[in-house]
Amino acid sequence: MIHLPTAAWAHTVFDLAAWGSGLAFGAALYRWRLRAAVEQVATKVDGGYFLALAVGAVIGAWVAGSVNTLVGSRPALSHSVVGALVGAIVAVEIYKAIKGVRGSTGGVFVGSFTLDVVIGRFGCLFAGLPDRTYGTPTNLPWGLDLGDGVARHPVQIYESAAMALFLAVYLLGLHARADWALRRGFYVMCGLYGAQRFVWEFLKPYPTVLGPFNLFHLLSLGLTGYGWIYFAHDLRDQRRAQIRPLSVLRPDHEPV
Repeated sequence: MIHLPTAAWAHTVFDLAAWGSGLAFGAALYRWRLRAAVEQVATKVDGGYFLALAVGAVIGAWVAGSVNTLVGSRPALSHSVVGALVGAIVAVEIYKAIKGVRGSTGGVFVGSFTLDVVIGRFGCLFAGLPDRTYGTPTNLPWGLDLGDGVARHPVQIYESAAMALFLAVYLLGLHARADWALRRGFYVMCGLYGAQRFVWEFLKPYPTVLGPFNLFHLLSLGLTGYGWIYFAHDLRDQRRAQIRPLSVLRPDHEPV
């Protein structure tokens, strides 16, 4: 068991570091590989897109986080990053349906969101038990004591490491100008984030809402389904566009 010093203010420090780094990283990726994709999206959306994204993220974060903690043994208001992501997606997809916008519009956010998670989860870790994101007890040698003498799964590190691995693969995809990264990177991120989050939720002492699943299990499943279904749809649309029959030259097109 490893004893880890904790402090409530650590969460704020890591949050600020995550937000600042995420913004800077997103801007760097835009200049490096995403400029064309972002400019294409910009022609389809207006200010309502960003309003929907912001409102959806805030509502999703606080509703999901609070629903989870209010049904626990110590009810309290809270917020959740997976709730923010789900809320933003729902709001943006409603906006896109109203405006008739097709295709992914979230590519510019992939790098910044992923880096936010990679860094921000350490804020949850070092904030300790009051943050309520700790893992269940474990006998594994890397179990962490957050101040109560109990060795727990460092679920925050698990999630950070999983998303850091995805980020490395994503950057390789951007370097190779792969379609999955340039065109469908947001869908891939959602699918993988939801899948890994679903696994780690089994190592958290959250109250269950459906069988063995807690609220975040269900949100993670929805996020995974969204990512891979929309990935498949966009891939299908791209392939259909590539195999459209070319017009055949008529006799009067021939040179004389």
